[in-house]
Amino acid sequence: MSAFKKLASDTALYGISTIAARSVNFLLAPIQTYAFKQPASLASNVTLYAWIGVLLTIYTLGLETAFFRFAARNKGAENEAERVQVFSRTLSIVATISAVATALILVFSVPLAQAMGYPDEVLFIQWAALLVGIDAIMAIPFARLRVEGRAKQFVIAKLINIGLNVLLNVFFVILCKDITEGDYLPQLQPLANFFYRPSIGPGYILLANLLANALYFLILRNAFRGFRFTLAWPEAKTLVTYAFPIMLTGLAAVLNNLTDRLFLREFLPDGFYPGQTAEDALGIYGQCFKLSVFISLAIQSFKFAAEPFFFGKAEDKNAPDLLARVTKWFVIVCVALWVAVSLNMDLAGLVLSKKYRVGLGVVPLLMLGNLFLGVYYNISFWFKLSDKTKYGTLITVVGLAVTFLLNWLLIPQLGYMGCAWAFLISSFVMMALCYVLGEKHYPVPYNVASAVGYVAGGGLLIYLASFIQIRNLWLSVPYHLALFGLFLSCVVAVEWDTIRPLVRRAKKSPTS
Repeated sequence: MSAFKKLASDTALYGISTIAARSVNFLLAPIQTYAFKQPASLASNVTLYAWIGVLLTIYTLGLETAFFRFAARNKGAENEAERVQVFSRTLSIVATISAVATALILVFSVPLAQAMGYPDEVLFIQWAALLVGIDAIMAIPFARLRVEGRAKQFVIAKLINIGLNVLLNVFFVILCKDITEGDYLPQLQPLANFFYRPSIGPGYILLANLLANALYFLILRNAFRGFRFTLAWPEAKTLVTYAFPIMLTGLAAVLNNLTDRLFLREFLPDGFYPGQTAEDALGIYGQCFKLSVFISLAIQSFKFAAEPFFFGKAEDKNAPDLLARVTKWFVIVCVALWVAVSLNMDLAGLVLSKKYRVGLGVVPLLMLGNLFLGVYYNISFWFKLSDKTKYGTLITVVGLAVTFLLNWLLIPQLGYMGCAWAFLISSFVMMALCYVLGEKHYPVPYNVASAVGYVAGGGLLIYLASFIQIRNLWLSVPYHLALFGLFLSCVVAVEWDTIRPLVRRAKKSPTS
């Protein structure tokens, strides 16, 4: 149980920064959608962030996981020198890739902007290239903090970054924009004009992100301790050989997650949505997608804690049982988040300005797809722990093929709802395939019946609740909260044998 508590504690601690980051992304949606009321104006922003996710996976080359794997073999203070060597080798490879690739994008930014259909946004592409380069390099120092158990430093750095990003968004997108447009404080207009150019507009979202992330080099300077640039091929080959299949797996997973935003503008027929262009549809879908981040909170928080934890337990005979218990409660938490948000879409929709709310129907489907991806991530530890990463590549390539095919078939018929269905189905296929293969190569006693029951029960409640539409928020919110409370009560009743000891301990703790 102590191992389970350690994982839960680390997950909660990493969750602080993850929840803050995702919540800020969620809270920035109203700032951005109310500032740029035409959905088409945010379309290029959606596209660029999609490509940032793709390129970041390529730049890091799966070496975060490789670092975890090889650093875990050198535990203890007596092996610190070897861990530092692994860190130096890993960071040197990533830094080299990042520098070369970023330079190439900067040089060819004009033709790239034309090829993407945004010829007037060359500067945005250059900022995006610098942002990817910084994020890739900083991924390895952050991985080092996780391996060395310095979760507090990890969280502090993330929270500072989040705060700065928010402040810069408010400064550029609200204050400077409004003052420049003459909404208030006319005496500050010359100063606002210095910082804000209307032609850049939504590009300031990228600039704010870039400036905030650049500060990481100062905040985490101690995480570079002992680094020496080295590219000795024999050692680098060992890292790259292990990491490359993981990179392919990650790339397929990222493309699987981002294909909808990359394909929607291309495959949507003209006039599909009356009075809206394909750019409008992409802007709407991209902003509604942000409302599905709540499942990602649980996934990312768990991922930060679980990777170094389970690699450290690779030789433990109790690892499969622990993984099964962890996965069961992971599913319960994710289903609860799915039900909570999906029942309260009328309230969550207020985060977006009015023109963006027409796409809210995609959110429950996207959240369920993220839930399946989260389960896939949990059960995928079998091929990482058994060094059979080729299966991860196979699974995600299959998922990517399903995503490509379904987006191609469904977008012309269903618009952005087709994107959501494609993502959901592909995520389910990956999860199911990973489970079947895992049972053959690394059996884990998962409680499948429990997982199916919670997903089915939550889905049925969401579906039935959709038939009762209440326009008045003062009535709908209490009603939906009551439904969610009923769902949680059912979870507590089913899991009472597990929860009861925790309740007893909680009652005793104040007097102990």
